Order: sequence, then structure tokens, then C-alpha cells
Amino acid sequence: MYYVNREQIERRLDVIPEILQVFTLANTNPGEHLLARYAEERALHLAIEVVTDVGSYLIDGFIMRDASSYEDIVDIMMDEQVVDKELGDTLTKLVRLRRPLVQEYFDWDRSGGHELVQQLHETLNSFANKVRGYLDQEAIHS
Repeated sequence: MYYVNREQIERRLDVIPEILQVFTLANTNPGEHLLARYAEERALHLAIEVVTDVGSYLIDGFIMRDASSYEDIVDIMMDEQVVDKELGDTLTKLVRLRRPLVQEYFDWDRSGGHELVQQLHETLNSFANKVRGYLDQEAIHS
């Protein structure tokens, strides 16, 4: 029997609507307001953390192979069919932004919105739905 902390997963997934709201607000006047650019950066960072935290909870709870990196967390979710390849590819692009956002923030281009943001509305909602579906499916089979 597996122990998956669904409550903690849900707490993280419940942040997604707020992240998406920040993306919408930040892109109302792209490139015109520094505060909007910093808000977008933080929302991107939180989106990455949601994906990797949820992935880690799934990996730990279902005793999947250990992840060696943030990208590997997404690969494991694809291997275990939590997310499909198309969604996984976009999530991989997202988690690859972690290093530039967190460690190389001084080089981040703040002149306009990041191109990935436009895809994230659909991507993050799809991610939440796929995770919830996977959890429901696994609950039936256990």
C-alpha cells in the first residue's frame, strides 16, 4: 500500500490559479512596468516549485525511482504516465528556467514577458487535472 500525501499535493495545486492570475496581470502592459516583470518572475518560480514539489510527492508516495534533477522529476512523471509527452515537454521547459531565475537572476531579461508564460495557463491547469486524475486512478487500483 502506498502513502501519498494528497493534502500536501492539493495545497500546492491550489496555488496555480493565483500564479495564473499574476501572469495575466503582469502581461497587461508587457515591458512597461518593472514591478510586473518581477511579479512574473516570481510566478514562474512558484510554477516551477509547484511542478517539482508535486512531482516529488508523487515519486515518494508511489516509490518511483529517485530523481536526479528537476528535469528528471518531469521525466519520471512522463515515464509513470502521470503526464503525457506534450505536457511533459512544456513542463521540462518550465523547470529549466529555475537556474536562471534563482541563480542567474542578475542576467534575466526584464524587457518583456517570457515567451513560455502564454503556454502556462493551459499547461498548469492540465498538469493539475492530470495529477488529480492519476491520484484518483491509483486510489481505485489500490
